[in-house]
Amino acid sequence: MTDSYPIDQQNKLRQLAEKADYDRRTVHEILDAGIMVHAAFMQDGQPIVVPMIYGRDGETLFLHGARKARVIKLLKETDSVCMNVTLLDGIVLARSTFNSSMNYRSVTVFGKPELIEGNEQKLQAMKIISENTMPGRWDELRESHEREIKMTGVIAVKIESASAKISSAVPDDDEEDYEIPIWAGVLPLTTRLGTLQSDDRVLAGIEPSAAVQAMQNRKL
Repeated sequence: MTDSYPIDQQNKLRQLAEKADYDRRTVHEILDAGIMVHAAFMQDGQPIVVPMIYGRDGETLFLHGARKARVIKLLKETDSVCMNVTLLDGIVLARSTFNSSMNYRSVTVFGKPELIEGNEQKLQAMKIISENTMPGRWDELRESHEREIKMTGVIAVKIESASAKISSAVPDDDEEDYEIPIWAGVLPLTTRLGTLQSDDRVLAGIEPSAAVQAMQNRKL
């Protein structure tokens, strides 16, 4: 396996190609930083986009939903899915609306979705998804009931091709615009987990575990 995803007609970036990155490590780092993916596919000739929680294990993404949910049924029946994870890092305030933009880290992935059927394989995938969303939480919780496993749908998508697109620039104005007396710069935008809020029915004397406390204020 190469260090980069092969560039083909499917994953090649054409707009702002200088911001493209096909390095596997870069793609994986952005995927691991996110907690929601938007999955796009066709149904009866119509485009569908659905937000889903996910987790990554090597070159496979696992998507989570209710077993009877429409999206799980549709993904099971389709041959190809395109997924995107985007993390916004700032608003670039230039001296014109044309040159104003956003700073971001984005990954687009292509692959074939497959429904996971076996309970053991499904549980392993559910753990991967859980650990991406709530690191360290899986081992603290009670085991899943068999009916809960049956009610859960998990789709596995092996990454066939992927590309990252990253922008971390300052304003790039037209040369003559630098003489305009208007402030320009970057307004950082941070997606961060907040502070824990306790359930009213938590038993007396029970405090959040170290793993749960560590989730607080985590930057994506």
